[in-house]
Formats: sequence, C-alpha cells, structure tokens
Amino acid sequence: MSNSKTNDSLLENINSPADLKGLSIRDLEGLANEIRQKIIETVSRTGGHLAPSLGVVELTIALHYVFNAPEDKIIWDVGHQAYAHKLITGRRDRFHTLRTYGGISGFPKREESHYDSFDTGHSSTSISAGLGISTAKGLKGEKSKVISVIGDGSMTAGMAFEGLNQAGHHEKDLIVVLNDNAMSISPNVGSFSSFLSRKMTGRRFVNLKKDLEGFIKSLPGVGENILSLVRKSEDSFITFFTPGMLFEAFKFKYIGPIRGHRIDRLIEAFNNTLHLEGPVLVHVLTKKGKGYEPAEKDPAHFHGVGSFEIPTGSTPKDRTKPLPSYTEIFGNTMVDLARTNKKLFAVTAAMPEGTGLSKFAEQYPERFMDTGIAEQHAVTFAAGLATEGFRPVVAIYSTFLQRAFDQVIHDVCLPNLPVIFAIDRGGLVGEDGPTHHGHFDITYLRSLPNMTVMAPKDENELRQMLYTALKHPGPVAIRYPRGKGLGVPIDTKYQEIPIGQSETLREGKDLLILALGSMVYPSMEAAANLEKEGLSVGVVNCRFVKPIDPGLGELSTSIGRVLVVEENIRQGGLGGAVLELFSDLGIVNVHMRRIGLPDKFVEHGASPLLREIYGLDTTGILKEARDFCQQGQKQ
Repeated sequence: MSNSKTNDSLLENINSPADLKGLSIRDLEGLANEIRQKIIETVSRTGGHLAPSLGVVELTIALHYVFNAPEDKIIWDVGHQAYAHKLITGRRDRFHTLRTYGGISGFPKREESHYDSFDTGHSSTSISAGLGISTAKGLKGEKSKVISVIGDGSMTAGMAFEGLNQAGHHEKDLIVVLNDNAMSISPNVGSFSSFLSRKMTGRRFVNLKKDLEGFIKSLPGVGENILSLVRKSEDSFITFFTPGMLFEAFKFKYIGPIRGHRIDRLIEAFNNTLHLEGPVLVHVLTKKGKGYEPAEKDPAHFHGVGSFEIPTGSTPKDRTKPLPSYTEIFGNTMVDLARTNKKLFAVTAAMPEGTGLSKFAEQYPERFMDTGIAEQHAVTFAAGLATEGFRPVVAIYSTFLQRAFDQVIHDVCLPNLPVIFAIDRGGLVGEDGPTHHGHFDITYLRSLPNMTVMAPKDENELRQMLYTALKHPGPVAIRYPRGKGLGVPIDTKYQEIPIGQSETLREGKDLLILALGSMVYPSMEAAANLEKEGLSVGVVNCRFVKPIDPGLGELSTSIGRVLVVEENIRQGGLGGAVLELFSDLGIVNVHMRRIGLPDKFVEHGASPLLREIYGLDTTGILKEARDFCQQGQKQ
C-alpha cells in the first residue's frame, strides 16, 4: 500500500530515511523524479555538482530504503554526488542554501548531520575510511553495516586498491558499491576503466581482453595464478572478462552488474547483502546526469557547474565582453609554446577541461597524458619524462596537488628535475569550501629545496612565467587563481623574468605594500585611494615567494613600515618568507603587518564574499593600511 496521497508531494513528506520504508516501488520512483527536479532547480541557482548527483538518485533511495542510517554508515566517495542523500536525511528545508555562505555544504560533513558518516571532498577515500569504521565497529561489538559508495573514476586511484586489498586480506565486513558511469569529471581513462565497460563486443571486447590481461598480470602475488586458473577451463572465457573476477581476486563477494536506475533491482541486490559476512562489492551501472537532457549530453560540463537556465542548460547571458579565465590563458599559452618547444609535454589528472588542456590534447596528443584520478602517478610520471630531456607541465588544482606532496618532494625536488607545476585554483575557490580552497600551497611548496615558487599578478604575467619556467633547470610551481583574468593587454612576445626578482609598481614614503598574485591589483587600488587621503604608499609585486628578492630588505628599511598581503594562510606564506629575510639580513627597525588567511579551514561561500570577510579585497587592504599608517603617526 502507498502512504502517499494523490496530490501530495512525496518529497515534502520525507524528513528522514525512515519515511521511505513504507513507500511502494511506484512511489519510490515518483520520489526519484521529485528529487531530480529539486536538485535541478536548486543547482540552477546556486551552482554545484549536478551530473554526479542526478546519476545516483535511485541508488541513494535504495540504500536508505534497505539500510538503517545512521546506525548503518553510508560513506560517499568524494561526496559531490550526495545531494539526494541530503534531501532524504532531513535537510530538505535548507537545501535551497546549498553551497551558499552559512548554508549547507556541497559535500558530506559530519558536523552538519549525523547521517554524514565521513567528511569528504577528495576522491578514493571511502573504502579505506569504511574499513576503518568497520574495524572499529567490530571492536565495539556492533553488528551494523558499513557501505562505501565509490565511482569508477575514483577506483583508478591507488588508494582505493590499497583499501580493497586490506579489506579482502582481513575479510572485514564491508559493502563497497561501485557506481559505474564511465565518467569521473572528464571521461575515464586507463585499463581499469576500460575493464568496467559494459559493451563487450567487437574490437572493444578485444581491446578489453588485452587491457585486463595486462592489468591482472600486474597484480602482485595473484595475477599469474588467476590467469592460469581461468585458462584451464573452456567455459570460463566469458566469466574471466567480467569485473567479478578482479574483485573476487581481492576476496570480495561480487554482485552485479545491477541496473542503477531500477529501484526494484537495487533494493533486491542490497537486501541480498544483508546476510553476507566479509567484504562484498555491488557493481551498479548508472548514467551521469540522468533525467536532465543537457547534463546527459554533456556530463563533463555539468559535473560542476555555475548557475544556468533550466530549459536549455545555458548560463545566463552577460552583455559585457567576457574576459578569458586564467585557465584559458594557460591552455592557450601551452599550445602556443608547444609549436616551437618540441619537448613540452602536458600532464593532467582526469581534468583536461578543468585545467585548460583540451586544445593541447587535440593538437599534440602524443605529448599529452591524462592519468585519471591519480595525482601521485601524474607527478612521478612527469619526473620520469624529465629524466629523458622532456619539459613536463603538470596542470593541477592546488587542492589536488596536496595528494602528491611526497612525490613532489622525493621524485621531483630531491633529484632537482625540471618539472613545472601549473597550479590552478590557488587561494580561495568559493562554494566548494574547505576541501577545495587552495590556500596551503605557498606554505608547503616554499619549504622544499630546489623548488621555485611564483605567482602572476595578471594573465599576461602568467604567460611570461610559464615561458620563464621552461627556461629554468629545476622544479617550478606557478600558482594562479580561479576565475576570469583582468583583461590586461597580452604581449605576443615572450620575455624571461629574472628568477627571484620582484617588480616595484608604485613608489611610496609612508608605507610599503608587498603583494603577491591575486592581491597585487587590490593593493594598487588601495594605495591609489590612500594617496587621495594624503598618504604615500608604495606597492611591490613580489612575483616570487622562493627565492624571495633580497632587495626587499633595503626597500623596506628605507620606508620602515611594511604590509604583506597574500591569499594564503599566514603561517609559512609570503609574510613568513619576508620575516625570515629580515631576520637573515639583520633588519630590526621595520614595522610589519600581514594580511592573509587565518589558521583555520575556510568555510564555503562566494569568493568575493570570503575575501571581504577576511580583509583580502581593496576595502580590507585599505582599512588595514590606513590603520597602520595612523598608528605610526601617533607613535
């Protein structure tokens, strides 16, 4: 019997997963349609991860229908597909605040709801986290279930296989749901992704066979045994080339593949896991962007999208001439430089569109590599290229480079290899929040021997820095912000910037502002406003955090009052570098203040709003500079 009424909204009556239990399959299907509509309507206003969440609506409903959260723990890998989960678990009335300042997060967050079992935002963590939770439950004598939901794109990362290997070895109770939609952000790459393909005919099947055989041979300790076993049986041919054999090699009971948009089939499959002990993998086939035609046609674009018009999926029209983004400038510059530099090689980790390398990939496919969601591999792969005389550029978001910190140290900096890191999304990135802000990179990169760290003040300087980096014999990191450039004129001729040399943009007598990257132009505006108030303020575009220009010491001493401005945490950033420079030079007669981000994980919200809150806009710099100068006049 249905609990719904003819004209009532099903979603309006869902305040917790318990409210799903009495619904019929037909009502659950109707609920799925309502959830999709709610997600589309909300994301069209707030922006967000649309296609991933649309693809798992039925899966989410089935999970909460069969299992008993929050006693049973559901862990969403990455978490950008958790919008339906949020709607079902008591956040329907706040869903309109998604990704807005003070509103609900775009990712699972334990402090937001007890239904969120693990804080996520980066990929491939769910199996390891689930295994940890399951182990803890076993020690406490609890019998509830632990379910890790992971996408096929996330399964390309080594961490996921480390978790599978450990869970299978210890035979822990853990249910892994593999959400297979043949996409991560961009279309998946690699042998494993091909292995999970459902179209096993013709040439594709032959290629799959080769990919799988090579992959299984590489499995330490079990690969050759598996191949030997299946070759003994003529009847095992088809079974061998299905995903089940791989996961059973890790001692997982394999169920599937299941049609991921059939709620009845999903419920049946999950019910079948309830009596099973040990590790289980349920393979679910879904369509990314399901139920919204523009997202189905272009799931990469709608993976993470800003506001859009629902009927067409297009963004609101802006009558002003659009400015190119830093990402676009980077991508175009790479294509331009590759025409004459035959050793230039581009590397990305599952984000050719997001990092601006799509054009490069089209024009120079032999000098392009998308490693999939495997940042550690991407960095060390680039290091290998560099040992053979190539000049690899690893284009990566700041937040994701953190995942390969060890490789940056040991495989690039230690042997002093000329690998260039093009670090997109440096600083505050906005609505994706604390898991995606890139405000640690200056601090951790400038601590590394042999590393050169620079940040451009505008898109033209980004081009010159990339050209400069290709001339430098060691590791270089170029850090630039998310979003549009400033519309400055672009020099067609490249000029090498002397390593470690800053640029004085404005002379001053009362105060010296040392600014980096995205903070240079706001500092210039603040200085111009202060001049109208009778204050003489100089501005320096530091350009380099490491090596830092030693000439800043003498310049600072001549003025006596220095304000450092950076879009990075204050600990160990540009301000720290300046203080260290003063100490090394024995400078003691300079008063100094720092504007940067505090010692915390910055919340989600629009980037302009966050910069205003933390004093990293023209108004904030103006206020701090004015107060600093007035304080000096009183002394």
